[in-house]
Amino acid sequence: MIRAEHITKSFEGRVVLDDISAVFEQGKTNLIIGQSGSGKTVFLKCLVGLHKIDKGEIYYSDTRFDTLSFKELKAIREKVGMLFQGGALLDSSNVEENVRLPLDLFTNLSSKKKLERVNFCLERVRLQNVNHLYPAELSGGMIKRVAIARAIVMNPQYLFCDEPNSGLDPMTSIVIDNLIKEITEEYNITTIINTHDMNSVLEIGEHVIFIYKGKKWWEGTKHDILHADNKELNEFVFASTMAKRAKMASARR
Repeated sequence: MIRAEHITKSFEGRVVLDDISAVFEQGKTNLIIGQSGSGKTVFLKCLVGLHKIDKGEIYYSDTRFDTLSFKELKAIREKVGMLFQGGALLDSSNVEENVRLPLDLFTNLSSKKKLERVNFCLERVRLQNVNHLYPAELSGGMIKRVAIARAIVMNPQYLFCDEPNSGLDPMTSIVIDNLIKEITEEYNITTIINTHDMNSVLEIGEHVIFIYKGKKWWEGTKHDILHADNKELNEFVFASTMAKRAKMASARR
């Protein structure tokens, strides 16, 4: 579980996050949504420690995260998996080397144990016999699955996903969504997903937070969102749905 209390963040005097509080539950897919510039990406980066907050408190379980020393942060970050937008694989490293990277950085496992763990994670994301391929040889969906394998290779307690479906076709997006949800439930991970994809929200949005102009504007589940009495949320849902339909129509041409 991750808990944020009264988070405020400014850049050069401009308030980007304004007194946001939220609880992200373990074993559930927690989604942060909002239009571009709303503050959702900044919020995600604050939660993972990439931005230092101005005010408020962040807790990982019962541990106050935002006040930890560098050494204490390292211990927490070993429990964190991160799925970056675009996958962020190392182009000069093959699949096996990319997935193994966290094990090389944070463990003293033998080469044999590392390979066993890499192969297990690749099998978990339904990729076999791709160890020696390079990112340039992979499809967009395969890159995301390799990135998920790397994100879970340390058996994390917390998983952060930044726009996991960016650049993917609708069918591949569904595969990635379902894979993230399966892994979250199977390993009881606290998963936080930053997305603008309404298909993702309606498929796997067990807990959804809508940020509007730096404030937490709405909170609920995928079942609540279509019946919410919230003008700004309704406009966002409509615009996102229409954009997705246009993208699908363009892809069929």
